[in-house]
Amino acid sequence: MQKTSSRLLALLSLLQARRDWPGALLAERLDVSPRTVRRDIDRLRELGYPIDAAKGPDGGYRLGAGSDLPPLLFDDEQAVALAVALRTAATTGAGIEEAAARALTTVRQVMPARLRRRIDALQITAVERPAPRRDTRVDGGVLMTLSAAVQAREVLRFTYASPPSAELPARRAEPHHLVTWGGRWYLVAWDLDRDDWRTFRADRITPRTPTGPRFTPRALPGGDVAAFVAARFQGFDGTDGLPCRGEVILDLPADTVSRYSGDGIVEELGPERCRLILGSWSWAGLAATLGRFDADIEVVGPPALRDAFARLARRYAAAARPGPETGSRG
Repeated sequence: MQKTSSRLLALLSLLQARRDWPGALLAERLDVSPRTVRRDIDRLRELGYPIDAAKGPDGGYRLGAGSDLPPLLFDDEQAVALAVALRTAATTGAGIEEAAARALTTVRQVMPARLRRRIDALQITAVERPAPRRDTRVDGGVLMTLSAAVQAREVLRFTYASPPSAELPARRAEPHHLVTWGGRWYLVAWDLDRDDWRTFRADRITPRTPTGPRFTPRALPGGDVAAFVAARFQGFDGTDGLPCRGEVILDLPADTVSRYSGDGIVEELGPERCRLILGSWSWAGLAATLGRFDADIEVVGPPALRDAFARLARRYAAAARPGPETGSRG
């Protein structure tokens, strides 16, 4: 039998995993008696966890709303470090992507509202990356400041060192999005001083306070931040490179797709859904490549890609029909 402390953690984890738990099922999962489960529930309540109980022979337990749970003992810097580490775990290739996502959900649930709002403000678009570089360290406070400015739509004032040894005068920009590329962090923003779009390396940004006035976001060229960043770094504007580029929605997690998408662009749309922009030398070849993900596909465009899927569907359907020799065999 587990020690009491370990058993309490296991019980709390089970209660967080689903909405309602019958008492008998909890006892079975923990390999203890229903009476022990009741005692452990009382201990968790004494620690401040709101656990509701349903009476009757089939009674069970339910963990209260996350906003009422006791806060974890994280200071602001630890919360920043934890959020950044878990949100970027999908880029490590270490096979911990799903566990990291579940860990972030669990940790976020028990954080106080103040820290939860800061973590929710950290929205990151993961763009397909070249080999990681070593000089990628960015202060967590800088990332949170940039992300907060993006969310609040406030003009950002900062100094920018480019190269790092030469600090330039203060800059002003309308921050649009925080992205990762090649193991580095970048801020996509409208440069008010140069009247143009720019991508700034976050490790060279030193934010100034207070931030500037609120602004109405401008339309990003092409309307897509991932494609915009890829074009800046890959040096194509949509008129060269691979001749056939298509966009689809896949019913798969973004971290799963990014491992097999080559130099494609992957954007997370939800826990089990992502957008993929990929190129090929032919539309049929692109459709066949996308089909290997073995998931439901929604074609965003262009129409040539949708036509290619239709042609392949007819060919595959014909190939699946049994031929004369195949049909006559017993």
